[in-house]
Amino acid sequence: MFRLQRNRKRIVKVGYARVSTREQLAGYEAQKQQLTAMGCEKLFCEQLSSIASDRPQLEAMLCFIREGDEVIVTKVDRLARSVRDLVDIIERIKAKGAAIEIGNLGRVNGSPTSGLILNVLGAIAQFEREMMLERQRDGIAKAKAEGKYRGRKPKVRAQADEIRRLKADGLSNAEIARRLNVHRSNVGRVLAM
Repeated sequence: MFRLQRNRKRIVKVGYARVSTREQLAGYEAQKQQLTAMGCEKLFCEQLSSIASDRPQLEAMLCFIREGDEVIVTKVDRLARSVRDLVDIIERIKAKGAAIEIGNLGRVNGSPTSGLILNVLGAIAQFEREMMLERQRDGIAKAKAEGKYRGRKPKVRAQADEIRRLKADGLSNAEIARRLNVHRSNVGRVLAM
């Protein structure tokens, strides 16, 4: 578990890096290198979608920062994919008395111009995300129409026998889910069949 340093007085440059999937390793490493080159002493990094409801490293970073610290990200879309989320995160950073710097845009200083630029860039990132999802849906629909799309392999159904065996051994649904890396509700569904 992450330990906070309560009595820290020194100002720290804190970097946040994020990629949407584990397959984006090159982009992930590039962000970390960029943040280190920008003087970040502490990095919080995660490999999951920005629309995920739980981003533990983002939360850890927001808990870590103190007044006077500077949060640095390489691009707006690494921090958030919607304008609402971006505004909320920036407000939380400002409420802690920390500053934020976004890649080549420089420091966000709270001026009307800075706010406008952030909102426009946040809207563009949100638009790009929505367009990507639309293209993905179109591609899936086309592949289905051509009989080429099979979808994701049903992971939980393939493990149904193992789930039942572990349950017979007396394990809880939560423990079975943890061991097999599936969601607990899916374990319950298999056992109810």
